[in-house]
Amino acid sequence: MDIGLDTVSIVKAGQYIGAGICMGFGAIGAAIGEGFVGGHANRSIGRRIGMASPFTRTMLIGQAVAETSAIFALLVAVLLIFGNFSGNGLGAWTATMSAGICMGLGALGSGIGAGYPAQEALWGSARQPALGGQMTTSMLIGQAVCQTPAIFALVIAFMLMFKNCSGIDVWPYGASLIGAGIAMGFGAIGSGWGGGMAGGKACEGIARQPRLKSSLTTLMLVGQAVSQTPAIFALLVAIMLISIGPKEGTLLTSAAMLGAGISIGLGAIGSGMGNGVNAQGACEAISKESSTTKEMLTFMLVGQAVGQTPVIFALVVSLMLMFVKFQVPANLVGFCALLAAGISMGLGAIGSGYGNGDTGESACKALASNPEGRAGILPLMLVGQAVGQTPAIFSLLVAFILMFGNYSGPATLPAAMAVLAAGISMGFGGIGPGVGNGLTAAAACEAVGYRPDERGLLMRSMLIAQAVAQSTAIYALVIAFVLVFVI
Repeated sequence: MDIGLDTVSIVKAGQYIGAGICMGFGAIGAAIGEGFVGGHANRSIGRRIGMASPFTRTMLIGQAVAETSAIFALLVAVLLIFGNFSGNGLGAWTATMSAGICMGLGALGSGIGAGYPAQEALWGSARQPALGGQMTTSMLIGQAVCQTPAIFALVIAFMLMFKNCSGIDVWPYGASLIGAGIAMGFGAIGSGWGGGMAGGKACEGIARQPRLKSSLTTLMLVGQAVSQTPAIFALLVAIMLISIGPKEGTLLTSAAMLGAGISIGLGAIGSGMGNGVNAQGACEAISKESSTTKEMLTFMLVGQAVGQTPVIFALVVSLMLMFVKFQVPANLVGFCALLAAGISMGLGAIGSGYGNGDTGESACKALASNPEGRAGILPLMLVGQAVGQTPAIFSLLVAFILMFGNYSGPATLPAAMAVLAAGISMGFGGIGPGVGNGLTAAAACEAVGYRPDERGLLMRSMLIAQAVAQSTAIYALVIAFVLVFVI
């Protein structure tokens, strides 16, 4: 029976799979974001029945912008279904499938994020009807920045679809192309979502304090810009994987390219969202205490800078996987080791990145509660964020051990699964402790805003709680060590 294994059939199969993934995932975020908008529109109408018409108009505008990322996904899906990319060579099946992965996942965060500014603009208009026009303008600015990661994903999807793979072996370059789609697809989620959080709180603040519109807009844009950094890292890695990905190599080369995409893609999620959470806290804080406006920008940026640490770890691992020649055997064990390194670091960065943002958010609010207590709040925030990096550091350690390990034993299936499981253990095992440490530090920062005289006591209680919260990350680290060194 002929099932069609010629070049045209194989490439078409890749296109169709990519189209399904693209539109399936691409429909999720926008629908959720539009639900946020629709829900607040109905609440606003319920509060002011006489303004049903302008609220409905604002709702439709907000939903239309939130729909943008899904339209990008629809465009890519249609091109994948009806386009003919078989002329780009057999390797085009990996490129087209990766394009669908990239745009589908890349639309998720921006779709959800775009809903936050619109919902707060509607609710703000219900509270301050005279500000309807200003709220709509602020909404559109906040939503526009949220779409940046989705645009990055669209650019990478186009680069993948139209990449000429003629005359190039499918592997390892195909793995490099798939890695690019994974990197940008996952890498867009956190920044798109986080940027929307900042935009939502800015709109809420403008409704509360119309005279602070300029300050809130500036703070929002700066916070959103910094929140885009993880997506930019992912974009950088994706472009390198497409442009200078290896055209020849061993099984290890394919594993390294996939691992590089996984590391930065997943690693960008936590820091992207965390930076957005930090920025939303700063916007909320100055709307409650305008005297802290100038100082709040510096405070926010310090918190966001520390919050970038996990994604920087992920970027380092990605670059090492792409450019370092590892002395691991070119067999299934070596393949799983390099792939597991990317999994460990990518997943392990999520919790610490988000947790750091949560800490920064509460520190900004504490500054608004006690503007004179900056000297006590900042050290507490930084110590809390530093301890919150521990799970990401554990993940980085495991990634390094996996990349530089000595695998001289028999290349059996259990041995390969052991090193792969080590990366999975530490990767997933680092998420919860990273978030938990952030929540603990956030509560301590909030408390010191009200009780600056008890900073020492709060510092001690925070560190004790964080130490206990690290225990599960240590369990994951121990299991990873056992899998690598004992099994």
